[in-house]
Amino acid sequence: MLNVVFVAPYFGANMIHCVRALSDLEGVRLGLISAEPQERVPPSLRDRSVGHFRVDDPLDPGQLAMATRAFQREWGQVDRLLGYLEQLQVPLAQARDACGVPGMTEATARRFRDKNLMKSTLRDAGLPVARQALIRSASDARHFAAEVGYPIVLKPVDGLGSRNTQRASSEPELYRALNRLVPSFSAPIQAEEFVTGSEFTFETVSIGGEPVWSSSTAYLPGPLSVIENPWMQYCVLLPRETDDPHVTAFKTLNAAALQALGMVDGLSHMEWFRRSDGSVVIGEVGARPPGVNIMRMNGIAHGVDLWAAWAKLMVHQTWQVAPRKLAVGCAFLRGQGAGRVVREVRGLQEARQALGDRWVDAQLPRVGQPISEGYEGEGWVIVAHPTTEGAVDALRTLVTKTRIVRG
Repeated sequence: MLNVVFVAPYFGANMIHCVRALSDLEGVRLGLISAEPQERVPPSLRDRSVGHFRVDDPLDPGQLAMATRAFQREWGQVDRLLGYLEQLQVPLAQARDACGVPGMTEATARRFRDKNLMKSTLRDAGLPVARQALIRSASDARHFAAEVGYPIVLKPVDGLGSRNTQRASSEPELYRALNRLVPSFSAPIQAEEFVTGSEFTFETVSIGGEPVWSSSTAYLPGPLSVIENPWMQYCVLLPRETDDPHVTAFKTLNAAALQALGMVDGLSHMEWFRRSDGSVVIGEVGARPPGVNIMRMNGIAHGVDLWAAWAKLMVHQTWQVAPRKLAVGCAFLRGQGAGRVVREVRGLQEARQALGDRWVDAQLPRVGQPISEGYEGEGWVIVAHPTTEGAVDALRTLVTKTRIVRG
């Protein structure tokens, strides 16, 4: 029997699904750490766990360690301390180290979470990354811009996705970005040279430090372009083919990057660029499952519950996924115009009729809902087809036939 403790700060739909997947594993005793009290645990989960510990701050490593020690006193030992959220990875690692629980250590987690440390580690390993610097003041920012030239990108050192990422193409834009991010000696930010090219992800399953499975998606267009251009609709494409030449060629660099950062067991999410001349640049790497529906998309493409596969990977260090059978795309429906709520939803019914069985799943915008602050927008639709061309055509149909109007 393996004693597994899972950190579920709050019980959204994805979190509930993940708890179920862990509780369904053979030979597992599951405990939960949450910011929610026992009575707020969804009824469907109460019989699936045998322990619950509430903490005030699930991102506080001291509180996570306190909860883990409580489980250790009750059970004798904790074999796994898990959580999939990006923000949890360092606190989880600190709690593991403090309590002697196997798994990713704090030193490794920081190499994935701290963007400056990550890029320095990859550069020292001889891998292609954008030039970068840690920015504590306007003087640091001006010096870096003079060194690499405009445009540059500024972002939080421990940012999540592309949120709060700013591009500066001139000194006035640089100062606007600095006023948004407010770097200081105690809270520096990351500056990087701006890389142009096609943007992709690379998901990798590692067991014992060796890659055993991988997948790549394309961003259409890149998240930063979407953030800067509210009129753009954002799509993610998982091709039917698993052996595209540019993806196959990137596998060696991906493996080298994971080795340099210290990945042993887990599912990682990398973002990377392919320039027009064919050269590649590693963007960022997360030691956690991907967002923007990539887990759901891979599950559809391979005919599996990928969250259940992740749970088994993290607990039993095994991975088995059937070959890919479909190309899958996700279109994120973003509100256009001015205003803070969705005022009108146009064309969705027509798009659904046009797509037929290519329409697979959706979370649709509703009139009156608040406008999202993220690039994922106000809703999404997942499409699938046996060919990549069919999936691309379905995405094109969605973004041309629908319009989400802000008001």
